[in-house]
Amino acid sequence: PRGGGGPPRGRPPPPPAPPPPPAVVRNLTELTEGAPVVHEEHGVGRYLGLQTLEVGGSSTEFLTLGYAKGDKLYVPVSSLHLISRYTGATPEQAPLHRLGGEQWERIKRKAAQKACDVAAELLDVYARRAARQGVASPAPDTDYGAFAAAFPFEETPDQLRAIDSVLADMADTKPMDRVVCGDVGFGKTEVAMRAAFVAANGGRQVVVLVPTTLLAQQHFENFSDRFADWPIKVESLSRFRTAREQKQVFAGLADGTIDIVVGTHKLLQPGIDFHDLGLVIVDEEHRFGVRHKERLKQLRSEVDILTLTATPIPRTLNMAMSGLRDLSIIATAPVERHPIKTFVSPWNDGLIQEAVQRELKRGGQVYFLHNEVETIENQAQKLEALIPSARVQVAHGQMRERELERIMRDFYHQRFNLLVCTTIVESGIDVPSANTIIINRADKLGLAQLHQLRGRVGRSHHRAYAYLITPPTKAMTPDAVKRLEAIESMEDLGAGFTLATHDLEIRGAGELLGDDQSGQIAEVGFSLYMELLERAVEALKAGRTPELDRPLSHGAEIDLGVPALLPSDYLPDVHARLVMYKRIASATSKEALRELQVEMIDRFGLLPEPAKRLLEITALKLRVQPWGIVKIEVGAGSGRICFEDNPRIDPARLIGLIQEQPKVYRLDGGDTLRFYREMPEPEQRLRQVEQLVERLTGEGR
Repeated sequence: PRGGGGPPRGRPPPPPAPPPPPAVVRNLTELTEGAPVVHEEHGVGRYLGLQTLEVGGSSTEFLTLGYAKGDKLYVPVSSLHLISRYTGATPEQAPLHRLGGEQWERIKRKAAQKACDVAAELLDVYARRAARQGVASPAPDTDYGAFAAAFPFEETPDQLRAIDSVLADMADTKPMDRVVCGDVGFGKTEVAMRAAFVAANGGRQVVVLVPTTLLAQQHFENFSDRFADWPIKVESLSRFRTAREQKQVFAGLADGTIDIVVGTHKLLQPGIDFHDLGLVIVDEEHRFGVRHKERLKQLRSEVDILTLTATPIPRTLNMAMSGLRDLSIIATAPVERHPIKTFVSPWNDGLIQEAVQRELKRGGQVYFLHNEVETIENQAQKLEALIPSARVQVAHGQMRERELERIMRDFYHQRFNLLVCTTIVESGIDVPSANTIIINRADKLGLAQLHQLRGRVGRSHHRAYAYLITPPTKAMTPDAVKRLEAIESMEDLGAGFTLATHDLEIRGAGELLGDDQSGQIAEVGFSLYMELLERAVEALKAGRTPELDRPLSHGAEIDLGVPALLPSDYLPDVHARLVMYKRIASATSKEALRELQVEMIDRFGLLPEPAKRLLEITALKLRVQPWGIVKIEVGAGSGRICFEDNPRIDPARLIGLIQEQPKVYRLDGGDTLRFYREMPEPEQRLRQVEQLVERLTGEGR
């Protein structure tokens, strides 16, 4: 080594550990021809399909990408780690870059600089949180065991994992900031109740923040029932309480006689004093306004915050994914729960009649959602005329609180069976007997909202139905059509998280900490921006200046001139093949590759030779990556190994090799080792390269 210090000659420093897998899973499923994709080194192009080409006498499968001016780029499947789906703007608005030139480098550098600014800001929030010594809640004891045992259902594995994560966070002195994302009715409330019990039992106060008065009422009743056997006082604060009752609640919070309070944004107003606030549970954060969120942001560095959501909004998802907030996903449906059958259709009297009568005949109830207060009474009268057997009532947010409460209670107790309502029921009370929902003008509602509304039904073991009534396709905006397609295709239970990522693509990735980020995300795509951000966060955490010009993805390019692919007769489905190629290219260890191999044999049968070769070449790539080898090319009679500027190979080994066999090995231009040897068989080439790498690195000795 140059200079004074460093390890002794002849012993190179150990190779660095391989980089951790990226936080954002760069997914290539559902990739259709013409969809925008990002190549890390060439920018945003369009996916044109998979193609098998003969190169140097061997077949390899390539991803074909189209760029500006009709240029095409063929990406070997072994380099799929460089490709990610483009998200950040609608496919129509996604940029199309030119191959060659400096345009992409400029754009990427600018995005990297922005990511560094955001990283510094994120770390500031994060550091304030880490520096605050919160109060660690006591570890669960026998009281907690008794409380947990009173849960009348069997916990799902995901639910148990979420509970364990929350309790571990609370036992830490650092303030908790965790998002629990679970589909509607998947048991998020129980996670919240266990956290509330641990905090309240440890002598600290709990705030449960909900977006609507109706939901506050239902949560209050649920919490009161669940805590009835314990000396823990639960109160509520919403429009349903009189001024005098509200005053009493404020006093109880200030003197500590109230342990848990459930309420709407009234709880965030200035001037409310808490005796000892320890935990804030936020249900459906995306329903709160900007001002309320700012207040929550202040709280975030001081108390434990637990956010429950069925479809995390992009901003929440961004922060959870960038490691600023912790994320738990409950994706397992409770036992006996069926997916909700969803239909998208224009208005049709016969369909509406059939849908309502089917539900009424099995003794159930129906929600009819009509989101216009001015015309809601007319709509109710039309439905009465259309379905004479239905008992119809109307509910909307402009009614007096007492009347609204009475109607919702009557619906809950089955005193009528068709509720015509606005989106006020979105986060409403659970009515297990209501298992059909008809949403009029579904094209006017957002994706998260549609998902939430659909979740009003199907909360028991009955099959539930959702009818999304829309105008003709031509009369809807392209975004609305996409939203409806997304929600219709996501019938599976647990689709809320997937829907949120769809939402991310349809609405654009938005901002992490300010509006000016969305421009950068639109330029380079969400996945790449998140990776730049993550790299900047890591560098700043380690006290280094982020290297803006360093390429993101490491990995040698290896071409042994032998077929290395998944043959189409082994795996005929193009999408499945694409996903498998992506997983192989993105593997970060030999163990991960071995697990993939076992999975492939299990799913598709014994591996054909070209598939085995693909895995072997990927394993070789992982092996040489830490040593600074960037390219290996081998043919039937010769080969070459190219190194980066400062490889971690000991020069003495290289020189010794050339002196030993000068006719076989030759150094070319200071960064390339050429070798000459007859290697007609694929097996010979692979073994030859492996032995040579072993000699150069000293591995295996």
